[in-house]
Amino acid sequence: MKEGPDIAQLGALIGDPARANMLTALMAGGALTASELAAEAGVTVQTASSHLKKLESADLLIQRKQGRHRYFALADDDVGALLETMMGLAARRGLTRTRTGPKDPALRKARVCYNHLAGELGVELYGGLLASGTLEEVDGEPVLTDAGRERMVQFGIDLAALETQRRPLCRSCLDWSARRTHLAGSLGQTLLSRFESLGWARREAASRVVHFTERGETELLATFCRQDQNSHGNRSQRIMRDT
Repeated sequence: MKEGPDIAQLGALIGDPARANMLTALMAGGALTASELAAEAGVTVQTASSHLKKLESADLLIQRKQGRHRYFALADDDVGALLETMMGLAARRGLTRTRTGPKDPALRKARVCYNHLAGELGVELYGGLLASGTLEEVDGEPVLTDAGRERMVQFGIDLAALETQRRPLCRSCLDWSARRTHLAGSLGQTLLSRFESLGWARREAASRVVHFTERGETELLATFCRQDQNSHGNRSQRIMRDT
């Protein structure tokens, strides 16, 4: 028997249609009950419970208890990134399950990828952070520069708190719809939360869609994607004063 990681086992766990539907439903970053996941998968609660045990035993899911209720969520960023990558590969190979629906354009523009911003605006954000020197890529992975650290602090991001976490501060995630990179990691998650706290964006209930207001999209692009380095600092300071 060959040694090493068992990708066949991982593939079998994710490849079952019911389990794939459950995992995809959790890509919004929330936690769902077994009944809710059963509805997403189109199976009975009993069957869903069997699937959930397998996913939990492989550390793909975690279980949270609140009172008498049990909720399930993706285990961590690694699982979310893997699912997003697989979705991108499926899209590029033409392996789609349904026709384009009414929410598809909204999903492609801006959505939650587990806990960070994805879609066209997520990709544009990542490109702007690179172009402004806020991020640089080292061995294919994003790294926050010294100038970038200053900009993030000016924008209201508590980097000191983020760096106490075991999660990486920055990591790349391949966007399935735009087929380019967006920003994951604790910084990616915190930026999305910051956009929400500023009133720039809100998450659609029971969906992965993120809606940006007209002002919010303008501010996002102006702050991170269409500003030179000097004016970026002035804009970030203004945003801090307004909150």
